[in-house]
Amino acid sequence: MPDTLLALNGLDAHYGDFQALFGVDMEVHAGEVISIIGANGAGKTTLMRSITGLMRNTAEQINHLGQPIGRLRADQVAHRGIAMVPEGRQLFPSLSIEENLLVGGKVGRTGPWSLSKVYDMFPILAERKGQKSMSLSGGQQQMVAIGRALMANPDLILFDEISLGLAPVVISDIYKALPDIIGEGMTAMLVEQDISRALQVSSRVYCLQEGRVSLEGRTGDVSRDDITAAYFGVTT
Repeated sequence: MPDTLLALNGLDAHYGDFQALFGVDMEVHAGEVISIIGANGAGKTTLMRSITGLMRNTAEQINHLGQPIGRLRADQVAHRGIAMVPEGRQLFPSLSIEENLLVGGKVGRTGPWSLSKVYDMFPILAERKGQKSMSLSGGQQQMVAIGRALMANPDLILFDEISLGLAPVVISDIYKALPDIIGEGMTAMLVEQDISRALQVSSRVYCLQEGRVSLEGRTGDVSRDDITAAYFGVTT
């Protein structure tokens, strides 16, 4: 696998006449964890949607394994090995836990993740696999969403606001599972409002402000003052 797994080259994104991203340049290397931080409305979710094909872009603005994918549909992007755990989980309410997980496996990619492996990581899902997904707590639904993405056996997994609306103890449980996920040789991009937690688990960080990259660096090299200036557009 090439070292550069994903490259964004001057990525723009629009909702009709409204421009949400402006010339975003970004690289993601195989095996690393990247955190994407920024205030509400900074463009983080738009970035995730663009990468996964939920928004169409110029083909060359998004490259995966050296191939332009900016014009591909979401299903085509998934078949290439990019999966997302979306904000709000977005489970299929009429399906059971196991049926939701099996949807992820429909991509047909081979790899380490299977139903049994997801159940080993989240035993509560195995116990309740026949229940409708919406009968679960928010944290358990997030486990299903993570498991569904893993069932696609991606080489790049995107987490969009993984802790949003969850109790602190549940967030801790979710984050405890991340080393097992990344330990399988997977690469991850993590959108997170909790900056401290994001920096703890990532090797590099990008900050978005009003659709532009305002900071990029290794997590050990950026200071709180750097982050404050990039996040809010002010100096301290």
